[in-house]
Amino acid sequence: MLPFRLIDRVKFIVERQLVKGAGFQLLVVGLFIALISLLGGLLVVLPATDEFEDVSSAIWWAFLRLTDPGYLGDDLGTWQRIISTLLTISGYVVFMGTLVAILTRWLIAKMEDLERGLTPVTLKNHLVVLGWSAQTPPLVAELFGSTGRVQRFLEKHDTQTLRVVVLAENAGAGQLHELASEPGIGRRSREVILRSGSAIQPEALQRVACLDAAAVIVPSQEHGGGSFVTPDVETVKALLSIAAQARHFGSSLPFVVAEIQDMRKLPVIERAYPGPVEVVAGDATISRLMVQNVLHHGLSEVYNELLTAGEGNEIFVRGGETAEGLTLGELARQRPHAIVLGLLKPAGRPGTGWQVELPAPSDTVIRAEDRVVLLARDYQHTGADTRVATLPIIELGKPPVIGPEKTGFQRILVLGWNRRVANLAREFASYRDRQFQLDLVSVIPVAEREREIARHGVDLSLVNGRLLEADYMVEADLRRLNPASYDTVMLLSSDRVGSDEEADARAMVGYLQLEDILAEFARRPQVIMELSDPDNRHLLYGHQSEMLISPMILSHVLAQVALRRELRAVLDELFTAGGAEVQFRNPHDYPLPASATFQVLEKIVAARGEVALGVYRAQADERGRHLAMNPPRQDYLELQEGDRLLVLCRT
Repeated sequence: MLPFRLIDRVKFIVERQLVKGAGFQLLVVGLFIALISLLGGLLVVLPATDEFEDVSSAIWWAFLRLTDPGYLGDDLGTWQRIISTLLTISGYVVFMGTLVAILTRWLIAKMEDLERGLTPVTLKNHLVVLGWSAQTPPLVAELFGSTGRVQRFLEKHDTQTLRVVVLAENAGAGQLHELASEPGIGRRSREVILRSGSAIQPEALQRVACLDAAAVIVPSQEHGGGSFVTPDVETVKALLSIAAQARHFGSSLPFVVAEIQDMRKLPVIERAYPGPVEVVAGDATISRLMVQNVLHHGLSEVYNELLTAGEGNEIFVRGGETAEGLTLGELARQRPHAIVLGLLKPAGRPGTGWQVELPAPSDTVIRAEDRVVLLARDYQHTGADTRVATLPIIELGKPPVIGPEKTGFQRILVLGWNRRVANLAREFASYRDRQFQLDLVSVIPVAEREREIARHGVDLSLVNGRLLEADYMVEADLRRLNPASYDTVMLLSSDRVGSDEEADARAMVGYLQLEDILAEFARRPQVIMELSDPDNRHLLYGHQSEMLISPMILSHVLAQVALRRELRAVLDELFTAGGAEVQFRNPHDYPLPASATFQVLEKIVAARGEVALGVYRAQADERGRHLAMNPPRQDYLELQEGDRLLVLCRT
């Protein structure tokens, strides 16, 4: 047994050297080459011969035959030719085969490492996105598409080019292809720098140079239902790592925009990251939009214009120093292509927050420390335009005193289940002046859903909530629910299936099945559908539902808040209960002439203390759109029966 144990020991030692990498592998091969050359030299000098002066000459002869087969025909004598042939064959195996294989594997591994992005970036004042998900491509598209905001952002940070670094779990060609396929990015995908790693790894944060970034965006990541590392845990860990690195290197903390799912974690975020941070509550934001969509049918088109990339209007925030001393009315008359929404005033010392005044009185004087909120199609429209005649000043009147709105009992059917359901119920409950019946339908057992609702501290009795167990993919189950008897049917994209594509496929098939059932009834409820994958937004051509694509909306919010921090206060004001809201109005409620321009409409609406934003047509145009927001002021509206006015008002 002893020889076998010795062989095993030698094999173990060789193995331990080979697994140490290409350098040690080359060293082992070099030792084998030296050993074979020594053995070949000794064998060839054993017979008495005068051809070699000494042993070293014989070893050199053996080394030449081992490394170059061209010497094989120069040898004389049978013994010498046998040794030479054996050395040449060994050379093919050891020198050429093994050596080339090691070098090739090392070179391929190095190329793969470079493609994966393991090299730290050497950038300053760049934008960092920590994590790859369905939100990432539209988020990058938002950053590239916001030309005006980006220009101001670059000027503020004294840099010339927008550089975006994305940290992905396994960066590679697949992510680059997704970026190139995203509308709004295309060839600019080459400008995005991908790095591999996880946001909870400190070395990965160094790899993307977080401490030197102008802004760091931390979108919420998707995790399996059984994972103990929730997206919020990962976000907090990333912020702790950035703060720890800043303390270690004595560096200032970068501005961070972090998305969290559970707003109860907000104190934890503030404790974990002592630097400048804006927190976007992803689940709460989508829940607010969906609830407001239930209360005001048609608002999804407003959200899809204001909160997604592409053509249309956006909300802009401009510094007060550009219009210091002017009143809001004077400012508005100099901006014929924009609508002035109101003001942000510092709530206290800098960095403590903003007092939002939407809408604000026209005679409010703008101070340098204030921020002006405007609605426009392009950033350049938010500046004064001296080429166009100034508009007449529109005085914002006092809103009439209106008693509580009398609303009926709204029955809402929610098909599907995801982590946002608890926030959805909480948001419905925040409207105390309204009554709801919320029926929550899912194949997930009722007991499991009750535990999840309880963990979020939501009382379903406030919305007359019921947990029903059924599968809306089964036609018989869906018919038993009698969806036509409800005021609103909501289809949620599930987070319990394998991917966003599978979740959306389930939601879209359920929607088509729902349409077949509703076609049998004269009364049709409002249908709201949530999708998770932005690539699916064009599949349901000509659909009759109101569609919200969660990743696109959240990507817009994260990107715009990263470029203009004050925007978060505006969005929170517009899309939460109370305060300012975007609402629809009946044109018959206003003393409008038979034919009115948008400028005339603005003046009449302003007399009631509201800001006119546009018109929602009863009949869609050739592109399937109902909304005409911020139309040219001289255009005649030609309102038809069923058209509604879109206004900004105080509730």
